Amino acid sequence: MKTTRQQQDATRRQIVASAVDLMTRQGFDGTTMKDITRAAGIGDATIYKYFPTKDRIVLGYLDEVVHSALADALQTPGFVDYGLQEKLQRLTDAVIERLLPDREFAAQVRGLTGRSPLSMLAEPLAARQALRETVASFLEAAEATGEIEPCDFKNLAGSLYTDYLVGVVGYWLADTSDEFADTTQLVDLSLGVLVQALRSGLVNRVLQLGGFVLRSQMARMVQHGSGLLGMLQMARSALGAVPPAGSPGAARAHANPATTAPPAAAPRKPRKAPAAAASVAKAPTRTRASHKKATP
Repeated sequence: MKTTRQQQDATRRQIVASAVDLMTRQGFDGTTMKDITRAAGIGDATIYKYFPTKDRIVLGYLDEVVHSALADALQTPGFVDYGLQEKLQRLTDAVIERLLPDREFAAQVRGLTGRSPLSMLAEPLAARQALRETVASFLEAAEATGEIEPCDFKNLAGSLYTDYLVGVVGYWLADTSDEFADTTQLVDLSLGVLVQALRSGLVNRVLQLGGFVLRSQMARMVQHGSGLLGMLQMARSALGAVPPAGSPGAARAHANPATTAPPAAAPRKPRKAPAAAASVAKAPTRTRASHKKATP
């Protein structure tokens, strides 16, 4: 009997959930494809129709995480009215919220090749393309409302965001602060710097920022005490003093930079994650504000 697409999706999810559970308890190397097959309750040959290797199962897990996080973010009440920074923050938070129940598994996967698990998104996954397109749509909306100056590198920005997400997840996996407060501060500061740079219209500075912070600093981002948060605070202060290009403030700054006041900051909207968002394998209740650590 031919299986339906719905049945195939259910089988795929069952394989991924079983693999995550087994690998969390036994480790990646200690788990075989046969173990996963038995735990998922499927035939020995069936698993290979969905995933040829354990590595591809991990990629399937990440694909589910990203697509679920995208749905969580976009379905947040009032999301369409969020500013650019708030949209990016909500999306970043949603990814971490989806990884939170499986944090131990994510840490194990990160150690497989010395890379953060989301760095596997360098593979041609649908999730990577979805992230790129989503971030580009955020930029288009911000342009349309005049929140930022025209941006000529929307596709590049989507790729840079994926690199940024890799760094944030790595930082979060190493974060021992109460309720992951350091990670929350990192996200708020770094995205604040990015949006202020976009608002200023200094595209070259944004590109430099993307190359320096989002790529060159990835190794340092996973090390607490590296001084990254302080560096971001200084960058945000510096960029906050630059009026948007073409604005009256920019003209005044050009005429007399010493007396020009920084532009007013955009108001922050309260952001709450949807209650009891379902995980790929579990469904705990989470909130944006804390990223609370799971209790053993």
